[in-house]
Amino acid sequence: MTARIPTLAGFSGIAEGYDLILCDVWGVLHDGQKAHPAASEALIRFRALPGPRRRRVVLVSNAPRPGDGVGRILDRFGVPREAYDAILTSGDLTRDLIRARPGARIRHLGPERDLGVFHGLDLTLVPEAEADLVVCTGLFDDRAETPEDYREELTRLAGRGLPMICANPDLVVESGNRLIPCAGLLAQAYAECGGPVIYAGKPHRPVYEAAVAVAASLDGGGPDDLARVIAVGDAIRTDITGASGFGIASLLVARGIHAEELGVSAEHHRLGDVAEWLARQPVHPSAVIERLAW
Repeated sequence: MTARIPTLAGFSGIAEGYDLILCDVWGVLHDGQKAHPAASEALIRFRALPGPRRRRVVLVSNAPRPGDGVGRILDRFGVPREAYDAILTSGDLTRDLIRARPGARIRHLGPERDLGVFHGLDLTLVPEAEADLVVCTGLFDDRAETPEDYREELTRLAGRGLPMICANPDLVVESGNRLIPCAGLLAQAYAECGGPVIYAGKPHRPVYEAAVAVAASLDGGGPDDLARVIAVGDAIRTDITGASGFGIASLLVARGIHAEELGVSAEHHRLGDVAEWLARQPVHPSAVIERLAW
């Protein structure tokens, strides 16, 4: 089966078959240091395609911050707003989960740059000993720390049975040619300690339901035909697994988080036959592309 998964030269070859793209951000539109202009161009050209239903693009990101914050980051990268219709993040879903717990006393695990996820909510950020809820947005210093640096605290929190909301289920993210640890690794360690984890974001079904609902609301609330929805992303564990579980097509961007495994981490290397690598994966995309391009 995996040998028949096509490798596309450009998205234009399959674009007519879809009305909605649920597109990953980090690893597809940028690599944490620079934008990929061809990806934005592909989304713009998709949105301009004629048809009985307007083509839509919803960016779906595991970023642990609200969607408007991701939009500002994309602005700084030079990603044009014409490339997408809306942004939905795991930060948005995290805020919804916190709203369901008014007055929560939260132990925040993560850097100060993620504090925007709490803005305007009924909560108090407290030290570990006073918490009744843990919200993990990442490591305090993701350039120097590992989950082992948190093991003792995670063990104590798990021993009290405190639920953890994982605001970014990614394990690692690409930054240039380096992989940076994410909140998903801490959540994984917390679960190993016996702590209960609630995941906000891909690959879990609620984020896909919410993204399709966002797209439908743009067109008056009409339902989307899932056969005409495709997820685009660079991670088997989140993007492809999530799409598979939700029952939609998926396009794997090879030159992203899996680039080194596929031997395309250097810009001058070309993507070769990925069938053997795909055969070892637990789920398979509908197609593979080196980078998102038209």
